[in-house]
Amino acid sequence: MAANIRALAAKALFQVVDKGRSLSDVLPELQQKAEAKDKALLQEICYGVLRVLPELEASLKDLVTKPLKGKTRSTHFLMLVGAYQLKYMRIPDHAAINETVNATKALKTDFLRGMVNGVLRNLQRNQPSIDENASDPVKFNHPSWFIKQIKNAYPQQWQNILENNQHKPPMWLRANARTNSAQEYVSLLGQANISVVRIDSNSDAILLEKPTDVSVLPGFEQGAVSVQDGAAQQAATLINCQANERILDICAAPGGKTCHMLELTPDIAEMVAIDIDGNRLARVQENLERISLNAELIEADASQPKTWWDGKQFDRILLDAPCSATGVIRRHPDIKWLRKASDIDVLVELQQQILDASWQLLKPGGTLLYATCSILPQENKDQVDAFLKRQSDATLVPIEQSQDDIGWQILPNEHSMDGFYYAKIMKS
Repeated sequence: MAANIRALAAKALFQVVDKGRSLSDVLPELQQKAEAKDKALLQEICYGVLRVLPELEASLKDLVTKPLKGKTRSTHFLMLVGAYQLKYMRIPDHAAINETVNATKALKTDFLRGMVNGVLRNLQRNQPSIDENASDPVKFNHPSWFIKQIKNAYPQQWQNILENNQHKPPMWLRANARTNSAQEYVSLLGQANISVVRIDSNSDAILLEKPTDVSVLPGFEQGAVSVQDGAAQQAATLINCQANERILDICAAPGGKTCHMLELTPDIAEMVAIDIDGNRLARVQENLERISLNAELIEADASQPKTWWDGKQFDRILLDAPCSATGVIRRHPDIKWLRKASDIDVLVELQQQILDASWQLLKPGGTLLYATCSILPQENKDQVDAFLKRQSDATLVPIEQSQDDIGWQILPNEHSMDGFYYAKIMKS
């Protein structure tokens, strides 16, 4: 018998919100229990609820007299699933309510069936609009600590940033320069009836009109193209590898940037990619194999070079630092509920350790490109500013596309790209 999609969604949301697990870990496990035709619906519900969680919680608040805890807690998330369908999806109300009520059986909380039915019918009759006196988290669907930090960092743009985080992300492709130019690949897409919005002139990036399954992308399995956001694609162009150089990619998984550097400069002498997580490193290997590329992969802690480094310095280093991922919330709405304010200081400390450790591995005259998918200044320009003050042989190289004083901060949805930060530093 097919699993109930609403019950699976409630289980996924419980794992993310209450247990702190990432949706990209939880969802694939549960999608295996769903029929192929229902996988997209399961994903749509989970992502949707996480985008507007505070708003949905507020709409249930007056309708649920006693909070559900313990073994009945998953049914609380089931009601959020029902509320999301009624408010945001095109599923007919009666079908959304019936399917959600029936899911209590799969969650083994059949005794709450009447309550779930009552709450959802109440919501159907009386859709509460957002009160203008509502708190910022409810109004903007972000945690209060994050809203506060964004207001401080971007006093003019904070509302715009929060709004852009709520959009569904676009799909960007990277044409493999070894096989075809972006322009040539666009004509292959045209033959496959896949519409393109634009090509980014600084990279091999192609923005699709709407997301599509990789199985229909011409030559995907043969490595002719990869899926990678336009902002992440700037890394290989900015680092500008040259023939016969030795390159290091730190925190390389899942390998999009590693592959892009190799595609653009096939005749580099050596590419070394390190990551602390062996499972994620396996993804780098898969990507390399699909595109027929080679790199030396090392499972290692980047902050402890003595445990893995052979003593030979590198010409260029890409450091894609572990960060809060606050620039990719539109892709991963669970980040809003997984991150805590206290995480930021811990990440800043770790970034500093890795930056200082990486600097020893760079040849004099070499270039280090520091990158994060964060929009918080502490992880980006403040981090780089402090580094430049610590290292007397470090010089900031201006980035042409940037108007910022230190590095290049891309905000979410700027040129349809994810939020990202780059700083290019040269060793004198």
